[in-house]
Amino acid sequence: MPAQILQTNATPFSPVEIDPVTLDIIENALRNARVEMDATLVRTAMSPGIREQGDSFPLIADHKGRMIVGQFGSFIDGFLKVYTGTLEEGDMILLSDPYSCDGAVSHSNDWLILLPIFRSGRLIAWSAMFGHMSDIGGKVAGSMPIDASSIFEEGVRIPPVKIYRKGVYNEDVVALVMHQTRTPDWCKADLSAIIASCRVAARRVDEMCTRFGEDVFVSATEELLARNHRAMKTLIASAIGEAPVTFEDYICDDGKGFGPYKIKCTMRRIGEKVLLDLDGTDPQSSASINFFLNENMFKMFFGIYMIMVFDPQILFNDGFYDLIEVRIPEGSLLKPKFPAALSGRTHALGRIFDILGGLLGQKTPEFLNAAGFSSSPHLFYSGTDGEGRWFQLFQIGFGGIPGRPFGDGPDGHSLWPGFTNVPNEFLERYFPLMIERYETAADSGGAGLHRGGNGIHMTYRFLEPGIIAIHDDRWFTYPWGVNGGEPGARARKIIEKSDGTQTIVGNKSEEIAVEAGDQLHFITWGGGGWGDPLERDPALVALEIRQGLVTVDGARRYGVVIADGAVDTAATEALRAELRSSRAGALPLFNYGPDIETLRANCLAETGLPAPRAPHWVVPDLAVAAE
Repeated sequence: MPAQILQTNATPFSPVEIDPVTLDIIENALRNARVEMDATLVRTAMSPGIREQGDSFPLIADHKGRMIVGQFGSFIDGFLKVYTGTLEEGDMILLSDPYSCDGAVSHSNDWLILLPIFRSGRLIAWSAMFGHMSDIGGKVAGSMPIDASSIFEEGVRIPPVKIYRKGVYNEDVVALVMHQTRTPDWCKADLSAIIASCRVAARRVDEMCTRFGEDVFVSATEELLARNHRAMKTLIASAIGEAPVTFEDYICDDGKGFGPYKIKCTMRRIGEKVLLDLDGTDPQSSASINFFLNENMFKMFFGIYMIMVFDPQILFNDGFYDLIEVRIPEGSLLKPKFPAALSGRTHALGRIFDILGGLLGQKTPEFLNAAGFSSSPHLFYSGTDGEGRWFQLFQIGFGGIPGRPFGDGPDGHSLWPGFTNVPNEFLERYFPLMIERYETAADSGGAGLHRGGNGIHMTYRFLEPGIIAIHDDRWFTYPWGVNGGEPGARARKIIEKSDGTQTIVGNKSEEIAVEAGDQLHFITWGGGGWGDPLERDPALVALEIRQGLVTVDGARRYGVVIADGAVDTAATEALRAELRSSRAGALPLFNYGPDIETLRANCLAETGLPAPRAPHWVVPDLAVAAE
């Protein structure tokens, strides 16, 4: 039985003709309310992941739960599919279990608040936000165990519960949840900040209804959805062909020695609609890299990518969803069966964006992006300091963004455009560590007419003994280049002891003991390059050498020779002629680097790490095992 919305006023909304000025005012008021939600959160949260980095995703939706403004697509549809209780004025829902909301959130660290907004006895809108909690219990600090074989090892799972019932705060359920976490002060503050953000949006919706009337507000949201539908319909017709297009990419490993794991998607247009079929994606992993991909979330990813590439002026919302059909095979890496572990799903999430880039550009290569949205690197550091106080860091790192049709990829940037780095001053003030180095890794971006963004080389010096964990990807496979561009460099992680001894560690490693004085060199991947490197302006290459983004040796990838700090024009022309003559045919549309078997054969020599073993696909019936 679906959720029951208890409304004291059952009068249906009356459609109203909306003039362009009123529509524009309401649209921008909603945009501003969404920004105000973020501002409220940043000013009141405590954890560095939310307060400093912005690992939170707000939205405002219409009365049917369709996102009007936001970033991640609507979480409400997945909740309404499975929730069987009642909702009435004064209620507010808290949840975190992906399996109890059809993947509306995709791992248990993300705590979601849903606030139905009532006015005059009728449900008129929703506000919602989720944020990543630094710790929710479980077997490891940070609650994201790499070797977890089920979600039961990943901390507290919160089904949809009423944190407010008819306006009354449920202190008992909050106390129960906070009892599970190693960082209750942060989690409680962050949860309160998320609630406050949703209430801000509710007030702004109420103010708009007071100013314009409820029927006008609802009609405006309908028109904003319809406008997006019309725009996306046009984009789909012009950018996507009826012939099937397929692309596949890989998650390097699962942290337990197996990999790579394939994600495959086939796209085609059928009439005015697009079919995205993920058949051929590998089966679910017995580790935590599974990504419970909600179909509407994938539709939003697709829509955002289309809009940002072809027409960034379009307001993205949920209005176009009926133009997209998504098929995800059950039991696959992207639709795992309960209770498969999900905490490490960011690697697959990042790879989805690379795959969308590979799909959408094949018909129109001039709009093709290289790879580089490849992961969301995490570092965890925890322990007890000399005064007996517990410390626990969760930090998201950045990699290289891909080379693009209209320019170079940004150096050391986030997969999510709204994220920011944790300031080094914050890290050094609140945690027992020092940042010895924070710079781009020169030459890590793939060479091209438009260079891929460089990765980051960040060096931490630990001041107290503790335990660290590392979550990253793109250490085995390369971020591929396009239209003749070269792949970006792969990620590396190195522990350096106080005596100078260095040890290469895996990019998915945990329970690594460090001592005071040890250093971690955390080096992320670069973005793939776009276009022929030999067409890049030599003067720009010389400038980037002075900026520390490219080395003198690295300049030769562009056929550029530097002598005494300046471009040697004659030598450059000669080198470029030599490189062109050595090419065997036309430049490839995609440059993946070596194939998988060559990568396996050379892995230890090139990376210092053994190659992952091919997955055996003996996936146990986890539901039966759990019983």
